[in-house]
Amino acid sequence: MLSLLIYVPLLPAVVMLAWRGMPLRAVRWTWVATALLEVVLAGTIWVAYAGGGSSDRIGFEVDADWIPGAGVGYHLGVDGLSMPLIMLTVIVFAACAIYALREDRAVRPFAALFLALETVSIGLFAALDLIVFFVFFDLSLVGMYFVIAGWGHGEAARRSAFKFFLYTFLGSLALLVGFIGLYVASDPHTFDMVELTAQMPLAGNALGGGLVLAAIALGFAIKTPTVPFHTWLPAAHTDAPAVGSAVLAGVMLKMGTYGFIRIAMVMLPDAWRRWAWVFIVIGVVSVLYGALVALAQTSFKRMVAYTSVNHMGYILLAIGAAGLISGSDEEARALAVTGAVTQMVSHGLITAALFLVAGVLLDRTGTYEMDALGGLAKPVPRLAGITAVAAFASLGLPGFSGFIAEFQIFAGSLGPAPWATAVALLGILITAALFLAALHRIFLGPTDKKFSAMTDTTRVETLAIVPLLALSVLIGLFPRVLLDIVEPASRMAVQLVAR
Repeated sequence: MLSLLIYVPLLPAVVMLAWRGMPLRAVRWTWVATALLEVVLAGTIWVAYAGGGSSDRIGFEVDADWIPGAGVGYHLGVDGLSMPLIMLTVIVFAACAIYALREDRAVRPFAALFLALETVSIGLFAALDLIVFFVFFDLSLVGMYFVIAGWGHGEAARRSAFKFFLYTFLGSLALLVGFIGLYVASDPHTFDMVELTAQMPLAGNALGGGLVLAAIALGFAIKTPTVPFHTWLPAAHTDAPAVGSAVLAGVMLKMGTYGFIRIAMVMLPDAWRRWAWVFIVIGVVSVLYGALVALAQTSFKRMVAYTSVNHMGYILLAIGAAGLISGSDEEARALAVTGAVTQMVSHGLITAALFLVAGVLLDRTGTYEMDALGGLAKPVPRLAGITAVAAFASLGLPGFSGFIAEFQIFAGSLGPAPWATAVALLGILITAALFLAALHRIFLGPTDKKFSAMTDTTRVETLAIVPLLALSVLIGLFPRVLLDIVEPASRMAVQLVAR
């Protein structure tokens, strides 16, 4: 069933590319129907997995030979770390499919491209072989390059797409070097992620383990992105179409943070413990830098893009703290990892919603510049309300998923890294300031005459955005829905790091 979930979107994608005369209405609704079917399939897998016992096990496993002479297998499966991200992926892609019902530029290749991106995104989170992981990782870069270059805004779109691809492809090359290092050090040689986790091939080798961790960390740091490897992000988001930004922030950034936990932490526990403070420092710098630069932005979309650097910094702080095992409590470190996974899900839902809101603003006003707006709450009260809810969710207000995630991160990181956690707390204050300032600049004050007849969100736009925020509220009020599946896997990850 897992392979079915991964590859179902490819069939309509191939049909769309092959049938050039496919009616536009059929393209749109085929895309939506496929995306919703993926939500049903992923939900079915979630329920079956959650009801089958502890979520530190691998479920729905597929393990077949692919390139046996090189130790490469077609190995897939889900656990408490990957299942939430797979569910997030199908939900964000479904929201984008609904939102794109309003798209009128080259809809057929656009829909096919997003369906293919959905396949590679799910496949990456389900991969249990490093080469399978790498193949899906690289294909995601190619897909997003064409989304930004082909359907982006303005003349700078192709340049931003090239910058995105160049940065992230160089990161993927570093990642491949690290994967080869793990393969060479393993005995017997293998790329299987389960076997490599059990073997710890570079345990006791400080130099080798440090070099391999550096290569893997570089690849994932660029993808996440963290400071100083974040410079591709604002341009890519600013010039990407709304649904491209939603998928890039909501799903693809999580490929980096997920990789840190799934690969770097548990396969290189010695090196991770030795260099944990480096990741903590980078995380704290990303938290503060991302928030401060976001505060200085005049473009709403660039502001939201920089908040992603801020929120990804919290995740790096948490997983870095999980590597400080000396004098720290295992439960606290497990709580930090649980918070990191919860933050991935929360950020994906909320930031995808914010980027879709940015798309509505651009469609109605022709600009992302907040100083050119003002007083929009009067002509578009529904959009104002949706944006306010998304902003409050992003700044971590109680009742939303962001509060649950950040509370767990801070509570879990405070014991192992008290000073770093205390400094990172300032990021919440700055984030609150920047979102309140943005709401004031866009929606309050006098309304410009040229916006007085502005139309509010359509039924399609509302249907795409509101469910994302509703899920954030659901997790905020009933967190056990998510935590019951994440916590056992987080405890297992912390035990693997402490070996």
